[in-house]
Amino acid sequence: MADNDNDHQVKRELKTRHLSMIALGGSIGTGLFVASGSAISTAGPGGALVAYVAMGAMVYFLMTSLGEMATNMPVSGSFATYSTKYVDPALGFAMGWNYWFNWAITLAVDISTAALVMKYWLPNIPSWIWSVAVLVLIFLINALTVKVFGETEYWMAMIKVITVIIFLIVGVLTIIGVMGGHATGLENFTYKKAPFVGGLPATLSVFVVAGFSFQGTELVGITAGESKTPEKSIPKAINQVFWRILLFYIFAIFVIACIIPYTSPDLLGSSASDIAISPFTLVFKRAGLAAAASVMNAVILTSVISAANSGMYASSRMLYSLSLDGYAPKYFEHTTKHGVPLRAQVATTVVGALTFIASIAGPQVYVWLVAASGLTGFIAWVGIAISHFRFRRAFVKQGHKESELKYHAKWFPLGPILALILCIVVIVGQDPGSFVHFDWEKILVTYLSVPLFIVLFFYYKIRHHTKMIPLDEVDVEPHKRDETTDDEEA
Repeated sequence: MADNDNDHQVKRELKTRHLSMIALGGSIGTGLFVASGSAISTAGPGGALVAYVAMGAMVYFLMTSLGEMATNMPVSGSFATYSTKYVDPALGFAMGWNYWFNWAITLAVDISTAALVMKYWLPNIPSWIWSVAVLVLIFLINALTVKVFGETEYWMAMIKVITVIIFLIVGVLTIIGVMGGHATGLENFTYKKAPFVGGLPATLSVFVVAGFSFQGTELVGITAGESKTPEKSIPKAINQVFWRILLFYIFAIFVIACIIPYTSPDLLGSSASDIAISPFTLVFKRAGLAAAASVMNAVILTSVISAANSGMYASSRMLYSLSLDGYAPKYFEHTTKHGVPLRAQVATTVVGALTFIASIAGPQVYVWLVAASGLTGFIAWVGIAISHFRFRRAFVKQGHKESELKYHAKWFPLGPILALILCIVVIVGQDPGSFVHFDWEKILVTYLSVPLFIVLFFYYKIRHHTKMIPLDEVDVEPHKRDETTDDEEA
């Protein structure tokens, strides 16, 4: 095949509505539908609300930071490329490979979870059949065109959004007594030790749950390279997503806490296999909706497939971008005539499939693989905060004014500094008890992604003798990569 420019181009075919729903869909998943119950059980309604509000605000700061950089330089590699250009090439190398590895492993987790969900309806069919079917489905969705991915993600996210809206309406009607018998009012919200249970340590532990719930919002940065109008779409998506996330999460937790007391053992479920005791299912049942569990199971299946779909997209684009930046073999630069980095997608699928096989053949290997990817999302957020801090300082030092930016984060430097501090608190707070008891196996399983990231960083730094780029040498000019594809917009 002739190696022309179009072999290395993605296509700008994602619209504003796609970007908004991809970011929103990325943050509404099992974290809200299932794990929100365990957050209420741990810290009480008040503690859960404080944790989700704080993490929601932090995610907003991160997204405005990412938005400022992504409108200035819309590329598929997003924050890995920004780390390279604004901080240190070694940081970009470590960020990119770390993020790719995370999503490839998460892909295996998601296809395993999809099989778990299917067992609810069809318990006698072997799980691996469902996992293979989901893997093939999302491979095909991503292999066609970026527009097909965008549309699929849009409608799957729409299902989740509609579910949350119906849940909120049913929940309010239950609280005031229109549905489900007597009005509960705020009696469960202030039941026994509620609203705050377990004090500050319990609330801080819920920060971790909340942080995982919001993972995936950074996908907006990766989609920037394939957005038709990034300077308009990204700011709009960021503002919409922040308010919707806050509204959905905060209101949903409030409704759950009013209807189900924090002492209920039913709130302890935290994985997709706990669908029968999902707070959403319980609230629908309480309101007298008999098919609640089956409906919520279908929504959670959609949610898991959506997560796997986004994972396939994010990881293939990251590997493609790593090859463009010289961090991965040039082989992965190639795209199909529809602008899909198919080689990068095949590599991601192979790693996801091998991880899935490991989950069957060697459960211990699988535990370590999942552990190795566990904190990667937070590490990516740390990289975004550092890159934005350096970008803006370099921008001003080189004589530019804020007004020149197509979109600027209003809370600078408070936003990235606060995000950086909160991310570090969440990373350290994963399992502080394991340090107290010197439980090395638990420490490794919990924190494995941190030493892996450090090894990647120093490997590249020592091998290539990289240094932090001085502020006056940072390239802050608006970037034009991929622009030839604008003529081919569908």
